[in-house]
Amino acid sequence: MAALDLQAKLMIGSGWDQFGLIDSGDGRKLERYGPYRFIRPEPQAMWAPRVTVWDAHGEFVPGSDEDGGGRWTYAKPVPREGWPLDWRGIGFTAQCTPFRHLGFFPDMAPVWDWMGEQLQGRLDASTLNMFGYTGVGTMALSRFGPVTHVDASKKAVAQARANAAVAGLEDRPVRWIVDDAAKFAAREVRRGKRYDGIILDPPKFGRGPDGEVWRLEENLPALIADCARLLDGESRFLFLTVYAVRMSSLAIGGLLAEALAGLPGTVDHGDLAIREDGENGRVLPTAIFARWSNTGS
Repeated sequence: MAALDLQAKLMIGSGWDQFGLIDSGDGRKLERYGPYRFIRPEPQAMWAPRVTVWDAHGEFVPGSDEDGGGRWTYAKPVPREGWPLDWRGIGFTAQCTPFRHLGFFPDMAPVWDWMGEQLQGRLDASTLNMFGYTGVGTMALSRFGPVTHVDASKKAVAQARANAAVAGLEDRPVRWIVDDAAKFAAREVRRGKRYDGIILDPPKFGRGPDGEVWRLEENLPALIADCARLLDGESRFLFLTVYAVRMSSLAIGGLLAEALAGLPGTVDHGDLAIREDGENGRVLPTAIFARWSNTGS
């Protein structure tokens, strides 16, 4: 049965030529996305910035209520239609979105690498990316076999397909599906489907295409239970990330361990983080994760 490692781990990403965390502090962070620099809120940056004045093209100013909201302000011109970026040879379009993101989550880069390690040598691995957003993770997985990409947002799926075209990967075997993740997973269970790997990045709160309401604490256990039914002893991984919640990684690690108790392998958990640019760059936590892996040995 899957064994839970109680010791928390760190998955720390570093910048590359197309992205970097320049500085952080006082509840904000300064990042570079290609030739542009942006300031965004970051509550976990509790220390003082190393640079007093940040030179940025734009800043996301959050709303005054706890439900989020906010707006971008610009000090220098930024292409509103987006600009090209690249990760590991996968091209895509970055863009300032109304949700403070820029079209992808750079702290997921070590996760995409980790998934590739689990599928090393495979060309026929069937994987599922739920809450797939704009598809950089899907394109990374498509190197190893067919991928099912699911997101409730029609706009996000359209952007993911456009990113695949930008990367020259539109001919890869990807199913692009606009659907509520929980409903889709339940249907896949009834169909008797199985996957070699599953990644899911659920929001704290969301709505499906038909008005379905998603609340993480209420709905995550049932979704993970269905994900477990889509895996078997030959499957390789399940990776879960959770952002912006008052929750321990041990809690979601325990959830995975219970749901996957009938399978071999191990479950571990911890923090995702990004290291600032520079020789003595600080490490900024961004999310918690839990993951199941099965070496098959």
